[in-house]
Amino acid sequence: MNAQDALAQLGSDPENQPRMASYHKVDRPYLGVPNAVIDAAVKDWRASLDLEARLALASALWDSNVHEGRIAAAKLLTQARIRPDDTVAWDLICTWVPDFDCWTIADQVAVAGQKRLVADPARLDILEAWTTSEHRWTRRAAFMMTLPWTKQNHPKPDEIAVRLRVLDWAAQLIADKDFMIQSAIAGWLRDLSKHDPDLVAAFIDAHGEDMKTFARKEACRHLG
Repeated sequence: MNAQDALAQLGSDPENQPRMASYHKVDRPYLGVPNAVIDAAVKDWRASLDLEARLALASALWDSNVHEGRIAAAKLLTQARIRPDDTVAWDLICTWVPDFDCWTIADQVAVAGQKRLVADPARLDILEAWTTSEHRWTRRAAFMMTLPWTKQNHPKPDEIAVRLRVLDWAAQLIADKDFMIQSAIAGWLRDLSKHDPDLVAAFIDAHGEDMKTFARKEACRHLG
């Protein structure tokens, strides 16, 4: 299956296309179809295509620059296990990061990236380099892709080490007043506070004054 056939399968809703373009504020083609349509198509492709074909289709859909095509590309690579080797999938995800230009696509790819990072946490070294990128969406991706480490109720020592590592990235970027960076850090802290409120409170005590007001409030939402 090629990208043209895949996009044709997704269909289009001409009445919704202008609304989506206005909402996302990025100049690219929009099909105007809902996520449910994309999910159904991706489920079909995942069942009918082998890994090599899925990777090729994901790459082609991304290159189409169609909004829903890029969402579908990310969803195609969002699975816990990619056998026998997920290296090509991870490398493909990494090539997409510099292209990020809106939160919906960036966050969908981040979910795919989360799966690959959990499968091989050594890849966090790559994300650390992202934190110094001039590209705002690349910096943001370092936090969006590490969200799984905010959610463990009983983290192991290596998982605690990842939390502390990401918090160090947050401390280094806390003076970055870009809304997307502030909101990403705030969301990361908010999610972590549900499982380790003391760690988040300590971070806020040390760095809260450097955060924008909205970000500090969001980070503290679940703190007493």
